[in-house]
Amino acid sequence: MKNIMTAGLALIAVSAWTPPAFGHDKHAHETYSAGEPGDPKKPSRTVEVDMSEMKYAPSSIEVKRGEQIRFVIRNVGEDDHEFLLATTEENLKHAEDMQKHPHMEHEEPNAVRLTPKKSAEIVWKFTKPGTFEYSCLIPGHRENGMIGKVTVK
Repeated sequence: MKNIMTAGLALIAVSAWTPPAFGHDKHAHETYSAGEPGDPKKPSRTVEVDMSEMKYAPSSIEVKRGEQIRFVIRNVGEDDHEFLLATTEENLKHAEDMQKHPHMEHEEPNAVRLTPKKSAEIVWKFTKPGTFEYSCLIPGHRENGMIGKVTVK
């Protein structure tokens, strides 16, 4: 009886299994308001961004449409901080989710969360003109001024 039950459960598990979607297929249809992930093998301008308690340095960046930027992001503060590049509206909506799940990790190519004294890079190609922002969506950080602006001309 135990073997029949085990076999039955195995059949149910196998029939319910669906193959995982490949990351490339999933991202092929995604779009980003501020442009698209850059190609690390192509030339880019480097912009260093330091994150500390409730501020970014620099707090504003100007780029040309079509320009590729290699952001070198460092957490020089005492708390965890994030860098999430999007429109203000998108960041505000995402901030609502972060209120419910403050330890949410980001896997998007336009975002990074760093513990103190850590650094990371994001390569980004700005394909759309406009004003975008990078902000820290950890609850309380954005609300206390942790916002930077990117102007794409």
